[in-house]
Amino acid sequence: MRRLFASVRARAALGATLVVAVALVAAGAAVLLSLRSNLIGEAGAQAEQSARSVASELAAGTPYGELSGLDGDDGPVQILDEDKRLVAASENLEKISGTDSDQVKPQAAVARRGDDDDDDPDEHDEALEPGEIAGKSVFSNGAATIDGEAEDYRFAAVAVETQDRGRLKVYAGSPLAAEHGAVRTALSVMLIGFPLLLGVVAGVTWLVTRRALRPVEGIRREMAAITHSEDLARRVPEPDTHDEIARLASTTNETLAALETSVERQRRFVADASHELRSPIASLRTQLEVAAAHPELLDLDGAVEDTVRLQRLAADLLLLARLDAGERPGGVQVDLAGLAREEAEGRTGVTVDAEPVEVAGSRGQLGRVLANLLDNAQRHARSAVTVTVRRENGRAVVGVADDGDGVPEADRERIFERFVRLDAARSRDDGGAGLGLAIARDVAVRHGGTLTAGRGPAGGALFELRLPVA
Repeated sequence: MRRLFASVRARAALGATLVVAVALVAAGAAVLLSLRSNLIGEAGAQAEQSARSVASELAAGTPYGELSGLDGDDGPVQILDEDKRLVAASENLEKISGTDSDQVKPQAAVARRGDDDDDDPDEHDEALEPGEIAGKSVFSNGAATIDGEAEDYRFAAVAVETQDRGRLKVYAGSPLAAEHGAVRTALSVMLIGFPLLLGVVAGVTWLVTRRALRPVEGIRREMAAITHSEDLARRVPEPDTHDEIARLASTTNETLAALETSVERQRRFVADASHELRSPIASLRTQLEVAAAHPELLDLDGAVEDTVRLQRLAADLLLLARLDAGERPGGVQVDLAGLAREEAEGRTGVTVDAEPVEVAGSRGQLGRVLANLLDNAQRHARSAVTVTVRRENGRAVVGVADDGDGVPEADRERIFERFVRLDAARSRDDGGAGLGLAIARDVAVRHGGTLTAGRGPAGGALFELRLPVA
């Protein structure tokens, strides 16, 4: 059972059924109450009409024995005097309840005293003139038995002031059998129809949800196959519905594409790193083996140079690994002008034109960016390298320009890829491992900025680092 309701289809069908059930119960209760109220109102209107008909005859002075409403055909009728004694009633009335008196046999009328006209009426009774009928009727529910048949009735009570018999109150009843029958019929229909309707709702919801979630099952199966095969080149099917499921499939494919790119980049990085590490390690090993056999042939400077190169390459790889792992730069205030002067100090042919601009980030990583850009510029410059720092449109801009041959426009993005060297014939010792610009751009992106390559004023390369001002 728990597994069944773990299904989205089952939960959707159950939820829709419960909502419809609550709505049907509320609507059914409202219908039943409205139907009962209307039928009771109709019965009350009929009872009031009968009571006022009898009251009109009494107001006209008609004797009790000649009243037309006491034959019992239109329902039970009672006439009570001011003392609530029964003075007249319907023929064959055997039992009654719901009125001011349960008597069914009239009692002898008591003669009124001459000064009764001066008696104050009950504070709840309407003041009436002789021959006048009260405008307000009082309603109640009760039961009566006529000719051995017991029924429920809606009673209406109407007061009338007579000329010679004082104030009388006429009770007339209208049967509620129609109301009970209609309510029972409506309730029976609801008890039968509502479960059928709920079954239809549950079934339709199940089918519609199943059809709507069919693409989700396709996405799940494809994702399971991708996980099993580890083939990140595969993609999940995208339905043509342009709904949430289609957007889910599209986002899933975008995630798979990004994951494929990341994995491929990692594999290429490992392969390139292994290739780059192989050369200095092999060179250093050869020198050590030669030195072990022939100490007089030891090239100590070359061994130190290979060790330093290996150390720098390991540091670059470690920094790239930290950047790929999502290392966040610190929030230290860094003065780019001062940092540029520090990195340019001691470098031949490097001039700095900087205005104070502060950014938030890692001083060490930003210094590494400037150092890499200066190393690259000095490697390709003929004689001069210029560093500028300025504020532009709310951003700090650091420019490093040289007077070399520049970077071809087609290669101005490729040079930021890892282990890329445009001059294939250039020696590794002179050109490095091709990680400097890649590290510089990654650090710039981590600081919320950009690093681009273009053409400098002197015709060489111009690298511009743009960062948000602190």
